[in-house]
Amino acid sequence: MDIAHGLRIGALGAAATLLLSGCLGGRPAEGGAGGDGPIRIGVSLPLTGDFSEPGKGVQRGYEAWAEHVNANGGLLGREVELIVLDDQSSADRVAADYEKLINSDGVDLVFGPFSTRLVIPAAQVARDYGMLFVEPAGAAREVFEQGFDNLFYAAPAVAQDHYDHLAEAITAMPEATRPKTAAYAVMDDPFAQGTANGLKDELAAAGIRTVVDEVYPPNTTDFGSIAAKIADSRADVVVGGTQYQDAVNLIVALRQLDYQPKLAAFSTAPTNPEFAEAIGAHTEGILSPTGYTPEADYPSNREFVDFYTRETGAPPTEDEANAWTTGQVVAAAVTAAGCADPSRECQRELIDWLHANEVQTVVGPLRWDSAGRPQGAHLIQQYVGGKIRIVLPADAAEAELVHPKPAW
Repeated sequence: MDIAHGLRIGALGAAATLLLSGCLGGRPAEGGAGGDGPIRIGVSLPLTGDFSEPGKGVQRGYEAWAEHVNANGGLLGREVELIVLDDQSSADRVAADYEKLINSDGVDLVFGPFSTRLVIPAAQVARDYGMLFVEPAGAAREVFEQGFDNLFYAAPAVAQDHYDHLAEAITAMPEATRPKTAAYAVMDDPFAQGTANGLKDELAAAGIRTVVDEVYPPNTTDFGSIAAKIADSRADVVVGGTQYQDAVNLIVALRQLDYQPKLAAFSTAPTNPEFAEAIGAHTEGILSPTGYTPEADYPSNREFVDFYTRETGAPPTEDEANAWTTGQVVAAAVTAAGCADPSRECQRELIDWLHANEVQTVVGPLRWDSAGRPQGAHLIQQYVGGKIRIVLPADAAEAELVHPKPAW
């Protein structure tokens, strides 16, 4: 998706900057790079490599948030400069990028990258410097087992809980129609494994037998053998612990074998704006967890959707929303503390404030435990009538859950 009307996408591998001006109140920052100069916010994102598609979505969200801040006042009476680096989907590169942003570029604040694989090393660097680290896409259990007290995940739920509503719906089905078997194909990635394994554990506890449980490397492109195992198993349910291209390739391989599950769920990929085009007319019935819907009636969400759609020509997806939420969370702490500089005193104020307070965001109100876990739940969406709709839980549903899934 192209970004129009002034939303600038930085050249891959180079820094992209946005200058923003205005005021949201509070005292001017003192020390560090502060004073009357810009508030410099550094972020490294996977703009190339395995996570480039969602990485670009997060970049769009960050840049849209920055443009909106510019149009509505800025932070603490100072300009904001957003600096974006490309970590090439590399854990080593992302750590080096945050070292550079903090040490060489002298940023005042940092935003987190996409993917658990990149969030953990990036958060470790931020912790070394005592800096607040709000991130949009590190939801796996491992993120919250590192002892970070500076990290906050800007989404409703952690990976293990993404499919809770789907598990509840499946286990509540009448025995005659309830699935009996399930097959799992999962990327060797903490987030992807967390989402799929969370569902697997709940279904297994309800007596739904696991008949395939495959883990594949992140760079896998040929899914022929995994698809054959799943097709041969005739599993009632297929679950992909996926990012984007791997889900597309797996679905293509399953279709070629004429495997027709009664339910099919894939992490992340169906929320990507390119997914429907990549799959073509075969999306009907596909499920996915999501922490966001443009239809949510939160006040700031209506403002976000209107602004983003006007600027880009298309409504935001979950990646853009989680990035925007990251900006909202950091801005709330900055405004409350009245500071935005890299000093340990200021950063400690920001961290402590978030541990003690709730923030209203486009994904709803967020509050965190001591490890930075959000205390909410994900929605379940499904392609129904050619459109992706919320189907679970019932009180948020835009359409009824379709089961069994139509042929793809």
